[in-house]
Amino acid sequence: MKRKSVPPKRNEGSQLSGDPVRFRIVDGARRHFFAHGFRGVTMDDLAEELGMSKKTVYSRFDTKLQLLEAVIDEHFRHVGEDCARIIAAGGADFPATLREFLAGIHRHTGEIQPPFIKDLRQEAPETFQRVESLRRANIQRHFGELMRRGRQAGFIRKDIPAQIIIEILLAAVQAIQNPARMEELGLTPKTGCGIIIKVVLEGAIDPASKLRFKPSGET
Repeated sequence: MKRKSVPPKRNEGSQLSGDPVRFRIVDGARRHFFAHGFRGVTMDDLAEELGMSKKTVYSRFDTKLQLLEAVIDEHFRHVGEDCARIIAAGGADFPATLREFLAGIHRHTGEIQPPFIKDLRQEAPETFQRVESLRRANIQRHFGELMRRGRQAGFIRKDIPAQIIIEILLAAVQAIQNPARMEELGLTPKTGCGIIIKVVLEGAIDPASKLRFKPSGET
């Protein structure tokens, strides 16, 4: 029986939870930025959208870039905590853990739309580089731990070093998950990530285990 995946509330354990107003600003900005980008919106626009005074917004963030950095920090903190929670709760059931892990990744990448990635690269290149660094660290830490557990459980092949699998995944993400390439291939961050992980995982799965487990979730 499959475990039911229940996403944690976004404010659980958040460093912003001590300031509900700050959290509300960051959460509202995250939803707007990720869906529509941030180049065309001002801090005044966000204040109006949130039903707050401009004074309240500026009391927490001096600039839009500062708010963007807070959105990025909160996103990666939440992704990291979610991945760690899923892996820690997985126990010995690697297939179920992997299904929930992938569902979590799809959930997080699904809210990020191409306009945000495009704006990030064009308008805030230093922040874009930081995003890539944080993404790389998350993949190395959490996907690496998932591969280690999968190998111990007999699902991940042992003839390829785990670090090579991680580097292949990182290289594919770097090559495909950028605005120009995604536009050329007709991908969104969610679909691109899903294809990359599927291809890498199917190559990493031990052939002897394929009859017992399919990473795509098929039965």
